[in-house]
Amino acid sequence: MKRTLAILLAMGAATSGFAADPQLGVASIDDVIKAMTVEEKVDLLVGAERRVGEGFSAEVGKSMSLVPGAAGTTQPIPRLGIPPVVLADGPAGLRISPIREGTDETFYCTAFPVATLLASSWNTELIENIGKAIGAEVLDYGVDVLLAPALNLHRNPLCGRNFEYYSEDPLLVGKITAAMVRGVQSKGVGTSIKHFAANSQETSRGANDVRITQRALRELYLKGFEIAVRESQPWTVMTSYNKINGVYTSESRELLTDILRDEWGFAGTVMTDWNGGVDPPLQIHAGNDLLMPGALAQRDAILEAVRIGQLSEKDVDTDVRRILELVLKSPRFRGYKFSNRPDLKAHAELTRASATEGMVLLKNSGNVLPLTNKNIAVFGITSYDFIAGGTGSGDVNEAYTISLGEGLTGAGFVNNRGVQELYDSHIAAENERNKPDPNNPWARFFRIRPSEFLPEPAVLEKAAAEASVALLTIGRNSGEFADRKLPNDFELSEVEQQLIANICKAFHAAGKKVVVILNIGGVIETASWKEQPDAILLAWQPGQEGGNSVADILSGKASPSGKLPMTFPISYMDIPSSSNFPFDAPPPGPTSFMSVKPASGEEKEPVRNVDYTLYEEDVYVGYRYFDAFGKATSYPFGYGLSYATFEYAQPKVQQSGNDYLVSLTVKNTGKTAAKEVVQLYVSAPNARLSKELKAFAKTKALQPGESENIALKVSVADLASFDEAASAWVAVAGEYKLLLGASSTDIKNTLRINVAQQLQTKVHNVLKPHTEIKILKK
Repeated sequence: MKRTLAILLAMGAATSGFAADPQLGVASIDDVIKAMTVEEKVDLLVGAERRVGEGFSAEVGKSMSLVPGAAGTTQPIPRLGIPPVVLADGPAGLRISPIREGTDETFYCTAFPVATLLASSWNTELIENIGKAIGAEVLDYGVDVLLAPALNLHRNPLCGRNFEYYSEDPLLVGKITAAMVRGVQSKGVGTSIKHFAANSQETSRGANDVRITQRALRELYLKGFEIAVRESQPWTVMTSYNKINGVYTSESRELLTDILRDEWGFAGTVMTDWNGGVDPPLQIHAGNDLLMPGALAQRDAILEAVRIGQLSEKDVDTDVRRILELVLKSPRFRGYKFSNRPDLKAHAELTRASATEGMVLLKNSGNVLPLTNKNIAVFGITSYDFIAGGTGSGDVNEAYTISLGEGLTGAGFVNNRGVQELYDSHIAAENERNKPDPNNPWARFFRIRPSEFLPEPAVLEKAAAEASVALLTIGRNSGEFADRKLPNDFELSEVEQQLIANICKAFHAAGKKVVVILNIGGVIETASWKEQPDAILLAWQPGQEGGNSVADILSGKASPSGKLPMTFPISYMDIPSSSNFPFDAPPPGPTSFMSVKPASGEEKEPVRNVDYTLYEEDVYVGYRYFDAFGKATSYPFGYGLSYATFEYAQPKVQQSGNDYLVSLTVKNTGKTAAKEVVQLYVSAPNARLSKELKAFAKTKALQPGESENIALKVSVADLASFDEAASAWVAVAGEYKLLLGASSTDIKNTLRINVAQQLQTKVHNVLKPHTEIKILKK
């Protein structure tokens, strides 16, 4: 769209007799670039936050100009009609400041469920609708690019940001990401898929060197990004802080140009994560177009590199062009008049409904759920201090959070008064004791939650006599800057273990049932205690309407249809990456994530799992390992119960060129309406892996006795694995098994296809490891 102001400026200059500066959107991009000075070009490559001072902000690039609380802006060049572009977090909803100076108005955003819950829905249509709602808020609040979604692979359950990421499987990651991007961008705003790539730990993430084979990198850690780029064309990609095989991702031309652009056809802008990378000229040459949030030192370094010929102006022009193309698409350039009034009520209804689709019913002995008696006793600190989402840049400033207690009350449940008063009193005292230091800007990232406690046996006995069922919520939170730990985090604390045992003992003695609710962002240990309660509902961190969503499941208003997007192991050390993850590293400082260039002559012995991490498990991540090695799990990938039962029938496969079309009928054989997720795995001939997910689909809500025909497609190219020796994707000739199942271990039907001729697709031979990696073998 040509802007009226630019046209008037051009006309004014023409009538005054002076040559007009070319204006973006009126003149061609080529003419605008030709008119720019080198200083202006470099200005555009370095974010505008340098204008408010050097140094790091606890708000991770907090920008108070244009949209308060946004993460940052690009640098405007008014002379050429180039406005700034506003960038803001994040993965579970837009994150901006909810209050502003000079007005009593509020600017709250909707806190949607965290990524692990969304992935557990296995519903791309639902995800796209959530993306549309988030995109509408981005647009209505004057933001141009949402710094999301985040899609790093769940390599290890202790990664502090797993709640922001989707799954241990790259296909599920890619499909969910593509749906989210399509939804957000349908509103005319951009996304930034992140963190590209292999950002699998928070510990020392700004210096950590990921040492990995080409095969594991291609098949697992890049594949989700590849699917998202090819299927949704995000406006931007954000590079990660870490190195891959010795090179910072933001400085890797092999990653950003050879793979991202040449192989995948990415046509957008690449930006750094905030303060990522150490060598600005190398970043520009690599194809990392925009350095955020911006520092004067970066600008000076690029200008000096151009001056001495270390960096070509052609590289600068290439990156400038990509940023100008981003500006042209932005709502701010188009002159969109944002309202600051998104439909928060409609979005709250959407988040409430969407959360129920991603909740996973792990156990339901004797069909204790849904609850038929509404006289309950609610235990656990988290029942009254419910966790909507994680911390850091993945947090959202929402207007409210519905606790479990509030949601249950709204659904007509009556909590035992004595139990509630006990918890209200304890939580008030704990919050007073743990008041954050108002002078500590990092306090919001590391809030101390109330500690769990053990009610006296007499309290439990009285509650068991008065209530029909006990509900107990176990909570966990994590976020940016730090990874999780084993004691009192992945593993339950001694108090939590005893609390489960005591409640189960008291209520079972009275002939009553116990339901455990998991309000968590990532995997925890379940094997040691899961036999004790009668039901377990994995509610994840379900957003601001979470208490209502849980109540909808418990009351039967909604049937759980979530399936696990990752494996729950029996113990942490069962995970093949456990010995190559910093689970015992000391807590990091608040700025330890920043990339740091070693001082001249500085020498230190690199620390394993901190300065570098060996991905020795190779392609054996999640179910790929547990299935291939026959290792038992607590709950397998793809697992999830329902209030209904389903029958898989009439499986068929037909070939159409290089595609295989799989069809089957799914019937609800239960007594309540519900949805089912059909998962298609493929077992290749003579493969190291026993099976891999290649397609999935979710049914509509099927009424009792109702059936739906499901169609899935797999191409020959989808069957390929990466051959390092040939630097190619290779689908070998031979017989492949197509496994239709309700989880990775619950296979309902098996079909077979024969690939007559090997298919090979050559790619760049790049990102080679520079040290030996002793990979895990069967």
